[in-house]
Amino acid sequence: MHKSIKDMASLYLIAAMVLFLFNLPSAQAKQRYVRTLEKYTIPDVTLINQDGKTIALKQYLDDTDKIVVLEFIFATCTTICPILSIGLTNLQKKLGDEVDGAQLVSISIDPEHDTPRVMKEYLKRYNAGPGWDFLTGSLEDINRTMRAFDAYVSDKMGHRPLVFLHAPKAETWVRIDGLLSGRELKKEYLLLGKNKAPAK
Repeated sequence: MHKSIKDMASLYLIAAMVLFLFNLPSAQAKQRYVRTLEKYTIPDVTLINQDGKTIALKQYLDDTDKIVVLEFIFATCTTICPILSIGLTNLQKKLGDEVDGAQLVSISIDPEHDTPRVMKEYLKRYNAGPGWDFLTGSLEDINRTMRAFDAYVSDKMGHRPLVFLHAPKAETWVRIDGLLSGRELKKEYLLLGKNKAPAK
């Protein structure tokens, strides 16, 4: 009984935080995160998505013609991960007919727990549409990937709220460190869309 009450309280707290963050005026939201441009070398690792399909990460991220929005999370997280994932849910909704141009990627930092079945249930919980993959892999490959994005933490509970965006063929990634509003995430996405390199 006590556990149930505690779980409900946690859900209410997360819901309140989400409502607050995703309705912040732009001027306030800008104070909540740091935006930088970074160059990352994607490691040559093979991960697995929620359907059990193997994903060659370097090819998957470097060769896509879509704008990538990437986050590091884990399924049992009850703090910042739900907020990050609701951000991706809202982005899919806000993009409307343009959603086909987005590739959303969640990478597990708890590969020992986050199996394809767990990840599939997680995406279902957040009403994920087509174009949103949840990836896991060996602990070694996950750590290599986190280090490649300068996002490595030895304890999953200490991970930061990071979102990475990348336009096709762009040399740099947009790194967002902090919690941004839904309006700001869509703005960052659309800005990349305007600046992406033309198809050859």
